[in-house]
Amino acid sequence: MTGKERMSRILRHEPVDRIGLYEHFWGDTHKAWQEKGKIGEGVSYADHFGFDMDECWAFNTTANLDFERQVVAETEDTITYLDGNGAVLRRHKFHDTTPEHVDFRVKEREQWETLIKPFLTPEKRRVNFEGYRKVKKAAAGAGRFFVWSGINAFECIHPMCGHENMLVGMALDPDWVLDMAMTYARLTVELQKILFAEEGPPDGIWYYEDMGFKLHPFMSPDMYRDLIKPAHVYTFDYAKSLGLPVIVHSCGFVEPLIPDMIDAGMNCLQVIEIKAGMDLLKLHKLYGDRISFMGGIDVRVLYTNDRQKIDEELKTKIPVVKEGCNFFFGAIRRR
Repeated sequence: MTGKERMSRILRHEPVDRIGLYEHFWGDTHKAWQEKGKIGEGVSYADHFGFDMDECWAFNTTANLDFERQVVAETEDTITYLDGNGAVLRRHKFHDTTPEHVDFRVKEREQWETLIKPFLTPEKRRVNFEGYRKVKKAAAGAGRFFVWSGINAFECIHPMCGHENMLVGMALDPDWVLDMAMTYARLTVELQKILFAEEGPPDGIWYYEDMGFKLHPFMSPDMYRDLIKPAHVYTFDYAKSLGLPVIVHSCGFVEPLIPDMIDAGMNCLQVIEIKAGMDLLKLHKLYGDRISFMGGIDVRVLYTNDRQKIDEELKTKIPVVKEGCNFFFGAIRRR
């Protein structure tokens, strides 16, 4: 089977020759392996490891595309800047990190309506047509499953106003949060329409939505249902109108949200972060007849580099979950 055939069948819970294979790594990892001669310059992970899938992150959802990033502070190791979302973020200079939240101009509805919302229009310059075209062509040539990838509503909102302001808004001004979620959902779908009309649709859609932390989601199931799920239904429905399966990446503990994510149209849950409290075998038992899974391997075991421990981790999970013809091997984006 080709990777495209294999992943397509796994997403439909149909028999396959083996489980699917896909993994993420930080850019630092590629650089380090390249310096050590472990992987050639310009060689993709998909080619090197024989992955079944390629993905392309094609959209820029920053509000003001014309805003030139302004450096606010700089140290030997970090740089702090103001971006086109009105967010002040701090990043490390020498290795990949998620940015540290420092400050946000948008803290309430009024700033959103004046500083951000008017800029969120579906312009062609938000779309990386060439990058999408290149990865799509490479995936087709290698027989790999190709997904458009990008962030959905929750992940669009917090880079602009921060988790804290968003979560307070969920409690004190829910209509504002719903408006933000639906504005980003509509922007995403309109940009997808532009891209797919010009370059053709992918084989699937992959949304990034980190909605949990350790042992808890960022919001209650009721808040998810009222404020974020409508945006998921809107974006997932568009994918389904094209016959495309929806994969959702969500770091952290999101177990309480899964029933509604499935109801919204999710076909596959990715990461299943064990160190945050997720349990692959439990979820497979509860929902394995309804969705596929990608991940669920404890990265803390992988970090030990102990073959015996790693083999034990795999042996306790893979023989069980592969029986549902709905499992892709993977852990989480790793250094």
